[in-house]
Amino acid sequence: MSIKRPEGASEQDKPGGCPIPGTSAPLRLAGLVVGELAPVSLSVEAGEILCLSGPSGSGKSRLLRAIADLDAHGGEVWLGEQSQAGVRGHCWRGWVMLVPADSQWWDERVGEHLAQDLGGQGAALGFEEPVADWQVSRLSSGEKQRLALLRAWSRQPRALLLDEPTANLDPGLTEKTEAWIRAWARRAGLPVIWISHDPAQIARVADRHYRIRGSVLERVDGSH
Repeated sequence: MSIKRPEGASEQDKPGGCPIPGTSAPLRLAGLVVGELAPVSLSVEAGEILCLSGPSGSGKSRLLRAIADLDAHGGEVWLGEQSQAGVRGHCWRGWVMLVPADSQWWDERVGEHLAQDLGGQGAALGFEEPVADWQVSRLSSGEKQRLALLRAWSRQPRALLLDEPTANLDPGLTEKTEAWIRAWARRAGLPVIWISHDPAQIARVADRHYRIRGSVLERVDGSH
């Protein structure tokens, strides 16, 4: 299988390579200003899952894109002691990785999008056979959603931004995927911000729950 190096991968001996970030670092938003949303300041600890909900069009996805340095914004974002403004965008996006609701695929085979062999990770998400040689054109929406998560895993980010990562999955695969994400976040010490519209899912996976009400991001009473 041909393996591509992720855009944000560290290469100490390559001129212009990205520095190596620390592991198990918190993700901190400091007065982040996105669109009509009031400034957002909060921290997500290493291994913690913060779920984000709110009406469609309220700015949830745009907030994740700003955290990933994909959309213009005010304020600052920190991963441990490293500020977003202090590194090049492609390095930041390799560390603080967005998995969008509609993933993009640019090569013909799945394996061309992976930075390392998946080992047993595919089976954990319900793939009963190796996927590296699969044609992207034959993938269903649910397969693309799970493979986008595996693509992110292969690049070993330091924080995860998930935009409805199980929206196209049936209940059984949703349960498998939730368990896999939780285990990965705890094991690798990843701070995770997870957009979800499903109250039952939020109750299962969230350590904390915030929602957008109007222009304000507020903590939901009763969340841990």
